[in-house]
Amino acid sequence: MNNLYQKYADVLVNYSTKVKKGDLVLIKAESYLAEPLIKEIYKLVLKNGANPIVRCGLEGLSEIFIKNASDEQLSFVDDISKLEYNKIDKLISIGAPFNVKAMAGVNSDKLAKRSKATRELSQTMLKRSEKGELNWVIADFPTHALSQEAKMSLEDYTEFLIKACYLDLENPVQKWEEISKEQNRIVNLIQNTKNVHIIGEKTDITFNTENRKWISCDGLNNFPDGEIFTSPVEDLTEGEIYFDFPAIYRGNSAEKIYLKFSKGRVIEAKAEVGEDFLLSMLNMDEGSKISGEIAIGTNERVKNVTGNILFDEKIGGSIHMALGASYPETGGKNVSGLHWDIIKNMKNGEIFMDDKLVYKDGKFVI
Repeated sequence: MNNLYQKYADVLVNYSTKVKKGDLVLIKAESYLAEPLIKEIYKLVLKNGANPIVRCGLEGLSEIFIKNASDEQLSFVDDISKLEYNKIDKLISIGAPFNVKAMAGVNSDKLAKRSKATRELSQTMLKRSEKGELNWVIADFPTHALSQEAKMSLEDYTEFLIKACYLDLENPVQKWEEISKEQNRIVNLIQNTKNVHIIGEKTDITFNTENRKWISCDGLNNFPDGEIFTSPVEDLTEGEIYFDFPAIYRGNSAEKIYLKFSKGRVIEAKAEVGEDFLLSMLNMDEGSKISGEIAIGTNERVKNVTGNILFDEKIGGSIHMALGASYPETGGKNVSGLHWDIIKNMKNGEIFMDDKLVYKDGKFVI
């Protein structure tokens, strides 16, 4: 198993974030459950001549904070966190939850206020990333909570994670470089697209992507990875879209979501399960009713919903749309405390770009 964590750390440090001598590297872990991986990352960062900082969370603090904080405290972001996000060169963030439903019972309005307050940190990270000043990656460590959410044993979930990340191969970095080459080929073919038309079950929607950059996700910011995305023009999304996969955000979920857009904004929203939560997130701030991202999942080793968006949004044969914040590196301009990825199965769908069929039944046809 040590060899596995060494390979995992190698990808995150040397491929995803490209840690070099003198870098200030923040290793941020959700909990101590990720200890074996944290130690291998820490060791490798030191070997590369960089300077590591470790921040490891304590189970239950986030729930305590949301339940007990006043409005003033919910809106407060400390100067130390601001300084870190402005000064670090690399960020490696490891998810390792004890309980993925820990935040399910908290007040959604308070959760929305906190998300709005911490938007500044996310924007700092994204803007510095766009300028090439910061490399960041998000990865997960297998825990009982994640395996239970995926309805798997811990052993099966660990094997699933290993395969989704290609860590079962002798040289996973080489494989991700091959994936990068193929996805960049597709991106180059669609880069100057002006209109994206998606057709599927209860879905007929158009996005304008003129002068927006399509980006290949090949393990640099998410691990595992496998998607191609952009940020649509904010006021030109039109039509309706239905999401058949469960949509989970901070321990809460909504299922079978239907959204209708006009002039870029959601004008109608329904969900068979969790509709109140969906509506509270849509009302978070001025930008939360706008689509900040449209993406196509390409990881064929991720086949089923696990309840973990890091994996689920990469499902081969799916698309996802994010409500809320867009990515500055795509040319996106929408600002929001929300960025909620919602997934749709496209095994019986089509995507047209500038009236040309480019994707059918879960596969690119270009």
